[in-house]
Amino acid sequence: MNVNKRRGEVAARLDNRDYRLCLTLGALAELESAFAATDLRALVERFSSGTLSATDMIAILGAGLRGGGNPVEDETVARMHCDDGVAGYARMVSDLLQATFGSNAPANP
Repeated sequence: MNVNKRRGEVAARLDNRDYRLCLTLGALAELESAFAATDLRALVERFSSGTLSATDMIAILGAGLRGGGNPVEDETVARMHCDDGVAGYARMVSDLLQATFGSNAPANP
């Protein structure tokens, strides 16, 4: 799958299917609401804490999937499988946050 890294896109493989993830402005607004964050800085601070729950990762991956043009609900994301298990999910979230926030994002959620 081709992704445009300059636009903050990353590739992900879930349920043996390739997806494009992107935290668009709308996806970031969705995450601000989901995490009751007042602004993007508050999101970065939350994500940089070094601890993200499974629920957090579902919300981030769901927003990234929707931002990448994939109409999928978080409940569906929660049931998706990743070949590398939890480590694979964490890597996808980390890649997505790095692509979006650069050096301000956590290296390993």
